[in-house]
Amino acid sequence: MSWMIYCLIALATFFLMEGVTWLTHKYIMHGFLWYLHKDHHQPAKGFLEKNDFFFLIFAIPGWLCIMLGWSHANWLVVGIGAGITLYGIAYFLVHEIIIHQRFKLFTRSNNHYIKTIRWAHKMHHRHLNKEDGESFGMLFVSKKYRDKINKDAALQKSTKHISKIKADRI
Repeated sequence: MSWMIYCLIALATFFLMEGVTWLTHKYIMHGFLWYLHKDHHQPAKGFLEKNDFFFLIFAIPGWLCIMLGWSHANWLVVGIGAGITLYGIAYFLVHEIIIHQRFKLFTRSNNHYIKTIRWAHKMHHRHLNKEDGESFGMLFVSKKYRDKINKDAALQKSTKHISKIKADRI
């Protein structure tokens, strides 16, 4: 197989990881491992959370796939590991930097996608307990959150337009 196939395998794995993340978040983090995830919904003081240990659940398989696949020249497994690792990087950037702003970057973004994922995550975090959760994904969110952001943008545009008309009349 050519290297292009392995890149496609990595890309497919990346997108499949969103489903794995959704399932893990809903049924494991909000299930039997809630005691590790609870401090993410009910934060205490400090930079690190018990919830941060979940990165190992994804980092270890990605690392093992790359390391063992490379050592045995099994490029299919390396591609899978690369996809898992790329998703982990995206997760870190989106969840830790963009959404929770643990590192102060992108704090004033007006990007539509960023507003949408922030809103969906806010709706997820409004539930302080493991029950009645919503929006368990990370990169792809439900249409209802996009619609809410679209509605807010249209309202804001309309309000600015009305304010401009009033200002022109004065």
